[in-house]
Amino acid sequence: MEISAKMVKELRDATGAGMMDCKKALKECDGDADKAVEYLRKKGIASAAKKEGRETGQGIVGHYIHMGGKVGVLVEVACETDFVARTDDFQEFVHNVAMHIAAAAPAAVSRDEVDGAVIEKEREIYVAQMKEQGKPDNIIDKIVEGKVDKYYSEIVLLEQKYVKDPDMTVEDYLKSIIGSLGENMQIKRFARFQIGS
Repeated sequence: MEISAKMVKELRDATGAGMMDCKKALKECDGDADKAVEYLRKKGIASAAKKEGRETGQGIVGHYIHMGGKVGVLVEVACETDFVARTDDFQEFVHNVAMHIAAAAPAAVSRDEVDGAVIEKEREIYVAQMKEQGKPDNIIDKIVEGKVDKYYSEIVLLEQKYVKDPDMTVEDYLKSIIGSLGENMQIKRFARFQIGS
């Protein structure tokens, strides 16, 4: 099948992957855009995994102000080199993450930053709910673990559905950028400010 420049551009816009990667993905998937996205995500995640653990001493602090100054976000995203930190793709990623934080109001970057006492309290509430509903003890634990995982997916930035593409999590988005830019990156920390909260 003939892969047109328009198809490549649309895939690039959808995934943020490099032009050559997009062209290769479309060829591998016989021009099927959905399969090509999946192909790139798998490839990006695979190549991102190889880069984990590499030192991230550069990066930028991005910001986003929303609703006429009612919500503001600062986010620190680190990468390996100053060269990548200055690229449009990296800066767009940082901006998009800041915008996501403004919209989704996560409580922490990752699970290990969530206060254990908060999770225990949630767990107690879920156990009480299950007992109230008359669920048998032998399945309560399993249900509660599922509810705790769902709670994490609502409050942990990396596990939240990415607001601009709910088919992926913020972590999937991060890994796709790592794959396309070829450097390890980390969302280090953020601060979200909202008037009246």
